[in-house]
Amino acid sequence: MTVLTTNAGRLDARPTSRAAGFRVELVHDWKQAVARWHDISPSTPFQHPQWYDAWYGAFAGAEGVAPLIAVVTDASTHEPAMLLPLIRRRQNKITTIEFADLNLTDYNAPILGSAAPRDAKAMRALWRSLLSALRRMPEAADLIRLRKVPIDLDGRPNPLALLDTGGPCLLNGNLVTTGEDYDAWRYTLQKVVRTELQRSWRVFTRDPAASFAIVTDISEALRILATTEVQQAARMQSLGRNYVLNDETCAAFYRNLVRNGVGNGYALVSALTVGDEIVATLLGIRTGSRFVMVRISNAGEKWSNCSPGRLIIERTMAALHRDGVREFDFSVGNYAYKRRFGVTRLPLIDISAALSWRGWPFALRDRAVGMVRNRPQLDARLRRVFGKPLSHEEN
Repeated sequence: MTVLTTNAGRLDARPTSRAAGFRVELVHDWKQAVARWHDISPSTPFQHPQWYDAWYGAFAGAEGVAPLIAVVTDASTHEPAMLLPLIRRRQNKITTIEFADLNLTDYNAPILGSAAPRDAKAMRALWRSLLSALRRMPEAADLIRLRKVPIDLDGRPNPLALLDTGGPCLLNGNLVTTGEDYDAWRYTLQKVVRTELQRSWRVFTRDPAASFAIVTDISEALRILATTEVQQAARMQSLGRNYVLNDETCAAFYRNLVRNGVGNGYALVSALTVGDEIVATLLGIRTGSRFVMVRISNAGEKWSNCSPGRLIIERTMAALHRDGVREFDFSVGNYAYKRRFGVTRLPLIDISAALSWRGWPFALRDRAVGMVRNRPQLDARLRRVFGKPLSHEEN
């Protein structure tokens, strides 16, 4: 293995044994890393280059956050194996290596190349090479902690899930697969849900100015996003919850995503409007036949008689189905409205390993938590003992 650490184009090579079979290069600039990869096939919509362009563009200069992208290739053939969009973050007196997320990227996964590991032995070799590179870099780190990692990547096993260091994640994905006949899928929903959606649309469209649209104009999409920010903030304030998405850096991320993604169809903004009033909004991302819902909002009590949140989801699904989307991902968080749409839960895992002696207690704690989550009855019993909800997003 040869470990190369780069910073803004400067290469610092540290040759070591190649027995592991993988070469790891740690790059501090996302654009430089993605340029070296050439062709990216996103393993989920969150691994699209435009997501990370917007993410690193917003957070690269944030306090305590430093980009650290791992470019892994086959040591013999130089074929691309894995691209890991990571950051180095200082928090709670330790330094962690984690995915570029900060609670914004719902599914964290590697971008896979032709030399990606296909069995546990190869993945363990790659993992050892990665840990060795991280331990040798000048900027010390204590722990690598990878969270919300899908087990399956577009029908292909996730190599990270082959590691024996992973444990169940507290969160899970929520997916609806409609098939080719959208009306047939609708009839799989409970009758009360179908009836409510039909009633909501009738109530909403009593006003002749009422309309639904997927917005393709960038300026209008940014205007709707600004309304999303206001409506979500009002909703979270009414619930007494801490709301961070309107933080300057988070807001910049979403605006970059919409500004650069609406034109090519990666970022999708839809809205229910009555004249100039925006009643509900939905922001999502799309790759191929899969659409992931990212942010949703509505105008609140005034429009509650037509359930605008559920209505904009169903109207968006119907429109996108006509355009070829067959998988509608409601992302993480087990809210009741998702269950009404008949979602299937997608398991996620967490992976961690110590990089220094300071990281060992945290890695051991992560391992213990994973073992408990593997035993649901024990997990539920402990949560009741310590007064923690079985799921913090069930309502």
